[in-house]
Amino acid sequence: MYAIVEMAGQQFKVAKDQKVYVHRLQTEEGKKVTFDKVLLLDDNGSVTVGAPVIDGAAVEAKVVKHLRGDKVLVFHKKRRKGYRKKNGHRQSLTEIIVESIVAKGAKKAAPAKTKAAAAPKKEAPKAAAPKKEAAPKAAPAKKAPAKAKADDLKKIEGIGPKIASTLVAAGIATFADLAKTKAEKISEIIADVRGNHVTDTWPAQAKLAAEGKWDELKKWQDELDGGKA
Repeated sequence: MYAIVEMAGQQFKVAKDQKVYVHRLQTEEGKKVTFDKVLLLDDNGSVTVGAPVIDGAAVEAKVVKHLRGDKVLVFHKKRRKGYRKKNGHRQSLTEIIVESIVAKGAKKAAPAKTKAAAAPKKEAPKAAAPKKEAAPKAAPAKKAPAKAKADDLKKIEGIGPKIASTLVAAGIATFADLAKTKAEKISEIIADVRGNHVTDTWPAQAKLAAEGKWDELKKWQDELDGGKA
């Protein structure tokens, strides 16, 4: 007859008069201990399987002595890091001898305490704090009107990238803006741009571009030289 039983967190296949080494128990040497978590029993070929344990079955054993297991070396290494660490470990064990296997009518004994500390008690749940009233939602901010898309002022004969960026910085970003600006004002805006710039035809060119008269503008630009007629 044999049984599969859980002892101190491990499962063992045991029979009568068998010695077993389990994790350290708190039971004193010479005293008896009962394990009632029997998962399977084989009584001369008659197998009983628990669900998950067999009700009434138990394994009775006697604590022989407490001891420590063989030393186990634990070595850690990290490649290319120069890290090496070696530790030794000896597990605390208890030697027990199985005295009997009870199939039915066993009294459930308190589980044997292991050396591990008992889990801390859970604190009672705190009373839920009163819900705060939701603050009134602020009215959605009004979207600022979208700015007009800037035109490519470099399409005006005589205007290069530097002048175009200077005009945009001054608030003249479209052909319509340029068409409304006097040539003298344009000259003042681009006064710091290096070169000799003639702005006389720029407003007129911008007006044609704003009206979409590209063929007429192209024909006129072919006759211009740097914006000068």
